[in-house]
Amino acid sequence: MTTNAPAPCLTLTSPADLLAAVPYLVGFHPEDSLIVIGLHHGHAKVAARWNLPFPRGTLDPLTALFDREGITEMVIVGYGRGEAVTPAVDEARLLATASDIHVGEAIRAHEGRYWSYICDLPRCCPPEGTPYDPTTSQIAAEATVRGMVALPDRRALERTIAPATGPVRMAMRRATATAVAEVRARLTAATDLDTFAHDYVTEALSGVRAALTSHGGRLRLDDTEAARLGLALSVIRVRDEAWTMMHEAHLPLWKDLTRRLEPRFVPPAASLLAMAAWRTGDNILATIALERALTTDPHYSMANLLTHALQSLLSPDIVRDRLPTPGELDTAMGPANGGWLIPLLGLLDDEPPPTA
Repeated sequence: MTTNAPAPCLTLTSPADLLAAVPYLVGFHPEDSLIVIGLHHGHAKVAARWNLPFPRGTLDPLTALFDREGITEMVIVGYGRGEAVTPAVDEARLLATASDIHVGEAIRAHEGRYWSYICDLPRCCPPEGTPYDPTTSQIAAEATVRGMVALPDRRALERTIAPATGPVRMAMRRATATAVAEVRARLTAATDLDTFAHDYVTEALSGVRAALTSHGGRLRLDDTEAARLGLALSVIRVRDEAWTMMHEAHLPLWKDLTRRLEPRFVPPAASLLAMAAWRTGDNILATIALERALTTDPHYSMANLLTHALQSLLSPDIVRDRLPTPGELDTAMGPANGGWLIPLLGLLDDEPPPTA
């Protein structure tokens, strides 16, 4: 399940307009999906999407979401064959009835035609369906003018944060190998692990702050800086520094690192990308970022925590003003010690593939 914040207002006067608008609300042209749009006095407040088919009870979190957002009307759009779409639409309509929410429209779209679950008049809703083409609609043109984007499908959105390839990947592989060698050399020379941890974390925290400041000005980290930051973020205290300083403007940094870092170093950056995307209302990008993190490390706690928040349709406002400050983190976690480095040490043992 994924949700997105409302987009700029589009004027919808027909089911065809609705079908033309949905891809811009969710960011791509859906397939085998259920889309539920919640409105408050005619204005879209939230758009939620699920893959089809799904088990009964999947839509239950909508009740709390709609109550929180003051939703008064629901629009339901299912994409795919009737045997998958109809049960999902029925469940959404039952939820609406139980929540005293008016269903303004409920339709199924498949292979260029749509069918209404609300209207059964052959004059306007023939049994064979009504043809539509979302790409030629005035809505599509209006959305584009407003800066809205609809990618061809979800896979196209996934590719926007897919691992970098070619020369970029080879350069990052070399930079990562160098960064790993540097840390290993320092560990070998260290006489006390706690002292080394203190020095390393202090430097890493400074590096995180510098990266966030640089990216505020849209400066791209070079390969050496990116590789060192990737290693540093494996230390929970360092990652949490970035978390507490989270701002929507940092999203390009975490997106870039999610693409460029060697796979084993991706989970922290991808989780921070998910957090930044969630704060902007782009829950679909947040979900895809979390999938990247959990594919590498299914037990990564921050990714699992954020996944639960998204699946429960929680608002990012619950954490926006509740994150601890760096000073509060220092108080809570105490002085740096060798134990903090355990996640990093585990990653140092995983040799990257040979470079070309």
